[in-house]
Amino acid sequence: MIARVDFSLVTVWLVLIVVGTIMVSSASASLEGGAGYYLAKHGVFVFGSLVAIAAIVCIPLRLWEIMHVPCLLLALVLCALVLVPGVSQEINGSRRWMELGLIRFQPAEAAKFLLVVFLAGCVARAGDALSTHWQLLLKPVGLVVILLALVLSQPDFGSVVLFALLTGGILFLGGARLRDFLLLAVLGGVALAAVAVSQPYRVERLMTFLDPWATPFGSGYQLTQALIAFGSGGFLGLGIGEGVQKLFYLPFSHNDFIYAVIAEELGLIGAVAVLAVFAVLTLRICRIGRDAVAERRVFAGMLAYGAALLLGLQTVFNVGVNTGVLPTKGLTLPFVSFGGNSLLVCSGLVALALRVHYERRRPPRTPSREPMAEVADVAA
Repeated sequence: MIARVDFSLVTVWLVLIVVGTIMVSSASASLEGGAGYYLAKHGVFVFGSLVAIAAIVCIPLRLWEIMHVPCLLLALVLCALVLVPGVSQEINGSRRWMELGLIRFQPAEAAKFLLVVFLAGCVARAGDALSTHWQLLLKPVGLVVILLALVLSQPDFGSVVLFALLTGGILFLGGARLRDFLLLAVLGGVALAAVAVSQPYRVERLMTFLDPWATPFGSGYQLTQALIAFGSGGFLGLGIGEGVQKLFYLPFSHNDFIYAVIAEELGLIGAVAVLAVFAVLTLRICRIGRDAVAERRVFAGMLAYGAALLLGLQTVFNVGVNTGVLPTKGLTLPFVSFGGNSLLVCSGLVALALRVHYERRRPPRTPSREPMAEVADVAA
């Protein structure tokens, strides 16, 4: 059993967990409660992610495939439930979290994992017909649109964009015709653009993204402080724990903007090295997916591709926001940012890839020497 574990993927995951633990400790030094409080809480999240990986790796992929539709239904229920007054807390004008005792649960994070399972199941069920019958796209796309509407109502526009790109990516990799994919991309792009300009605060974010220095003490404050952190870090960085921007200057330095802290304290070399680790992680999971698809294990391959897409896209979004390449969105840096929901879900995606690799490496059955046993196997 141990021989079938992908130790290279486990090692890369552990490297990111260690980097995240160190940087959360450093970035939270000036926060209320101090670094010790956040480090202890992050340690609990890390332990929870270990438990999640161990549990998910033990679940056969066949069970996920059977349950792919209930997975999306669960995501819809959770994302609808968080909109009910009294069930969730309204924080900064948004309803994204539910209080479950000592845990603050974010349904949109769980929906990421569930959506990957659902889309992989849809592609596997459609099979080769997905490339010839565009009607097969209607059901998954229609259900995902309902999910997007619920997430947008929270509101969480960043997750909506992420879900839309994930859906398009998996359907395209699953065999959807290029013309059908491009039609969906155009329609989805127009819809997202319309949503983006439908609210004044989103328009303000877009304007800030184009010129953050026009309002350095207003809407452009976060981005300008992040850019200052990148400039201060230089080539080699100021050293771990020596960053200045996290000291009451850069908001959300321990989660959404932790990459700016990495750049300031570890410099260009450290920031690029972290990106390289993410690239290795994403490419390794993609390779697992490619090998599974080559063996006609379509569901397994799409699971791995979906995990790679989600982790890769979220990394690009977070780094893009920190560097001013993309408008501000509330998406964490996988495995590195502080936050239990994100860490558990991202680790769960790695666990799916580990399970795909595990089942691919399963040795074939040794045929029985008893003739009756062979007949029984064939009948089964």
